[in-house]
Amino acid sequence: MFIEIRNIKKAYGTKDNRVEVLKGIDLQISHGEFVILLGPSGSGKSTLLNIIGGIDSADSGDIIINGEKMASMKESKLTAYRRRHLRYIFQMYNLIPNLTVRENIEVGAYLGEHPLDVNELLHTLGLYEHRNKIPNQLSGGQQQRTAIGRAIVKNPDILLCDEPTGALDYNTSKEILKLIETVNQKYGNTIIMVTHNDAIKQMADRVVRLRDGRIRDEIRNETRIPVQDLEW
Repeated sequence: MFIEIRNIKKAYGTKDNRVEVLKGIDLQISHGEFVILLGPSGSGKSTLLNIIGGIDSADSGDIIINGEKMASMKESKLTAYRRRHLRYIFQMYNLIPNLTVRENIEVGAYLGEHPLDVNELLHTLGLYEHRNKIPNQLSGGQQQRTAIGRAIVKNPDILLCDEPTGALDYNTSKEILKLIETVNQKYGNTIIMVTHNDAIKQMADRVVRLRDGRIRDEIRNETRIPVQDLEW
């Protein structure tokens, strides 16, 4: 199994202010699988994503990626592992404002051992004609496409998406979800996406519902529905 999550627990605060965010999460994810973590605000889905990505640490339990426990990695090795194998897509684009679209994407390419071809990726993203623009000359959707390009250009094993369409309108959201779908199908990246939007769950291989820090159920979609056919 590519990713194994074993009895992950996480709490914040102390004594009377202590809040248990994750209460024992067990989950396995195959290489190339597209998994949606679905749940309301406060369900623990983003905390779990951050622990998988090594941004946050669990109080107990193990994250095992490709046979190696993340907790046993020294900080320098964990940093190197994140740089080589993991990339994030957030709600906020975090682009470098004085670099062009191409240059923002190339920044991500420098972090990868086997990066994708930047020109091909620009075409896949629908950004080739905008490649020489800087971020403030782009729409929100174009900025998010650039952020996705920067994330996937290094060809990461795992792409972590935290509410990637949260700041976008309906039509642009569908465009971005379609792009994430294309990335998964074309490049075979393992994708874990956090969302509270129940309507998009059928675009993934599997949906994991979280509530109050626990997995309440898992649904495997025998047939994924293309994003273009989803409505909400």
